Amino acid sequence: MAYDDILQYLGGFGRYQRRIYVLLCLPAISCAFHKLAGVFLLAAPDYRCRLPYELENASYPLPHERLPLAYPIDTLTDKYSTCNYLDANYTDDYWAGGTPAAGVRPCDHWVYDRSKFESSTVTEWDMVCDRSWLRASADSLFMVGVMLGSIGFGYLSDKYGRKPIFFASLVLQVIFGVLAGIAPEFFTYTLARMVVGATTSGVFLVAYVIAMEMVGPSDRLYAGVVCMMFFSVGYMLTAAFAYFIHDWRMLQIALTVPGILFLCYWWFIPESARWLLSNGRPTEAITVIEKAARCNKLTVPQEALDKLLEEDKVQQQEDTNEPKPSLLDIFKHPNLRRKALLIFFDWFVNSLTYYGLSWNTNNLGGNPLLNFVISGAVEIPAYSFLLVTLNRWGRRTILCGCMIFAGTMLLTTMIVPSSQQWLIVVLAMLGKMAITSSYGTVYVFSAEQFPTVIRNVALGASSTSARVGGILAPYFNLLGDYWQPLPLLIFGALAFVGGVLSLLLPETHNQKLPETIADGENFGKQKTIPDDGEAGTIGGTGGGNIVAVSGDRDVERTAEELQMLSKPESAAEGEDTAGVALKVQDSKEKY
Repeated sequence: MAYDDILQYLGGFGRYQRRIYVLLCLPAISCAFHKLAGVFLLAAPDYRCRLPYELENASYPLPHERLPLAYPIDTLTDKYSTCNYLDANYTDDYWAGGTPAAGVRPCDHWVYDRSKFESSTVTEWDMVCDRSWLRASADSLFMVGVMLGSIGFGYLSDKYGRKPIFFASLVLQVIFGVLAGIAPEFFTYTLARMVVGATTSGVFLVAYVIAMEMVGPSDRLYAGVVCMMFFSVGYMLTAAFAYFIHDWRMLQIALTVPGILFLCYWWFIPESARWLLSNGRPTEAITVIEKAARCNKLTVPQEALDKLLEEDKVQQQEDTNEPKPSLLDIFKHPNLRRKALLIFFDWFVNSLTYYGLSWNTNNLGGNPLLNFVISGAVEIPAYSFLLVTLNRWGRRTILCGCMIFAGTMLLTTMIVPSSQQWLIVVLAMLGKMAITSSYGTVYVFSAEQFPTVIRNVALGASSTSARVGGILAPYFNLLGDYWQPLPLLIFGALAFVGGVLSLLLPETHNQKLPETIADGENFGKQKTIPDDGEAGTIGGTGGGNIVAVSGDRDVERTAEELQMLSKPESAAEGEDTAGVALKVQDSKEKY
């Protein structure tokens, strides 16, 4: 649309745009708090059964010589059981006798090692042994909330506007974040956290969309990557909160309170001019444009504003008459179906591995806080890597290479001796760095694989696959209770397989991308010819690639908005521009 033409009169990424952009990136930090807080809120410290003679304030360490007289050996882990104890009369004569009792009783109370985690939901509600599935379910239901929020808030922001939904999400996030911190029992806590998960989609997603809708094509790749880095900063700051606040309730509230600061944005953040134009409110859109021009000390010619209104009317008419595709259209054609299934699997694996590794830092051994900080820090070079390589080496090369490298690093942990915990941490962090780059790449690669007419629903289905991976990740991590490397091996094997299978997908870099279903079916069957003027077209309306990558990991754009955000550069520039275009779902096509 002509809105991208207006941006040149606003100075491109001028002072006004930079100011609003930075303000809208800050909520990514707050959303990272909530997404990663479960690592500390649901932390499971070392524990043992509380013996019948011990009081509630019993200390965790038990004299080594008493362990074989108190606990049986767990045949699964080959360690002293943490869920059963020997049925004995624990008198001085029994301890002195040295003969273990024959009977075994299940634990009903536990003693926790509070040297690393003073307090967590696990220690308060005894979510261990046969109740350990509850802590996995809490994280899983949080991700269910993320998925529902992506759909719901995405629809609402399309219908009612970006700004009101952003603030509605923010208010809900603060209310339910505090409620989670004062929850009297597990059900209330989990329900509140589920709502918070949904609001992370509303807050981050909508803020991100507003930010990217005011940025021109030449700036979107860098603006998108910087926004993701804000999420990574929030990732690392979560550990800082956990370092100073050891009570899980205070930690949850402390991570929620910063969200209140963003309520003042109401007076600073405008509604998206693109959304106003696409919803028949051109007068308000022009007001926003003129305000930006004044701030940048520039003037937008009246002719450009008139052209903007005319092209918007034409676009709305085309959108009204355009038939809406169905997800079934993907599966009616063998080549398109094969590519779709491979892409769905890649999304599932990337999400499963990313969240699995992010939430598994407590099981890697060593200092859990340090592991967590490193896990967040490696995302910075991972995103920077995309800036340098994504438009040089090709999408398939990076996707396959990163997934295979991540899989190899994680599988290698299997041969590392348990005494070399530092090496396991290093390999896991290398895998996390690679899967972060892979996750960023799969967005753009997927968007460029599907034809324009079906891109929106296809990306919606891809996102659903990713959300399933995030929902299952906590249950895979639970397997670490039985064998520490097992989650890493599962993630590594799936990442390796996904990387190898991705070689079956056609390269999209510098290729004229498909527009119709027929184009999509033929794309990859025959050698595609680079199109000098339209390299990497996403919307079929000109050059410019869509890079859809986010720390939030939940966002796709509608097909119409993808086209708006992929306005081509002039032929003279000759650049392969990457635009970061994100959103959850079209209001007419839910998934």
